[in-house]
Amino acid sequence: MIQIRLTATKSFMSKLLLSDHFDDFQCIEGEIITFNTFHIDGFTQKSYYEENANLPEYSPWSTLKGFALDLIKGKRPPVSFKFIFRLPQHNLQHLITDYHLDFKPEHVQGLYLNIRYEADLLLCTTGTASKTFTLDKSLEQAWDKEALHLFDTLDIPYEQE
Repeated sequence: MIQIRLTATKSFMSKLLLSDHFDDFQCIEGEIITFNTFHIDGFTQKSYYEENANLPEYSPWSTLKGFALDLIKGKRPPVSFKFIFRLPQHNLQHLITDYHLDFKPEHVQGLYLNIRYEADLLLCTTGTASKTFTLDKSLEQAWDKEALHLFDTLDIPYEQE
């Protein structure tokens, strides 16, 4: 687990809300505080859909970012916001393969990006959760490297804390 201070808020927000760079991430939950507090529960309500086969457990960011944009955009910045994103399962398999890790995807609960903004400070914290107990930190270390690589690739300036 690492904490990253994102130093170009406007650039990051543009990539988060106006591009497709984060679209595949599943949004576990979110909270946006502007003139009210708005909570997003990313859990997919499968009963809402007529055909509910193959729906992900959590909504992809692509389906929620428009709502977030509507709440955040304006002349004044939000008081705060937080989003918890989970790497999709197919990307998890690629990460395990690319880093030659001895993990099975079905034993991993998730790889997370926790994004929090408050008082002009934008932070991202990585996280991992396993369904089984392990002392092996190689998955966590690989995910930390991938998160930094993501920000480097997207040309998002940061400072690792």
